[in-house]
Amino acid sequence: MATPDPAAQRKIANRLKRARGQLDALITAVEAGKPCRDVVTQLSAVSSALDKAGYAVVATAMQDCLSDPDQRTEDGLTPAELEKLFLSLA
Repeated sequence: MATPDPAAQRKIANRLKRARGQLDALITAVEAGKPCRDVVTQLSAVSSALDKAGYAVVATAMQDCLSDPDQRTEDGLTPAELEKLFLSLA
């Protein structure tokens, strides 16, 4: 992900690392035969973490577009493409 904001990139990477840890816990729960409630709760946490990371990626790209809405982002996305990406997360 190309972004001129290293802090935003670091924040997104940290969210994804958190999601990876939650996914590892989910796999362990399934392999250990944990109760359905525990598995679904962990699955929900993983899903939420990934959604938040996705929203952060799109929001960062949108901020790049705000400076010049007629231009493409660093990744070559137009504002219309960003809108489509955002809606794909919903």
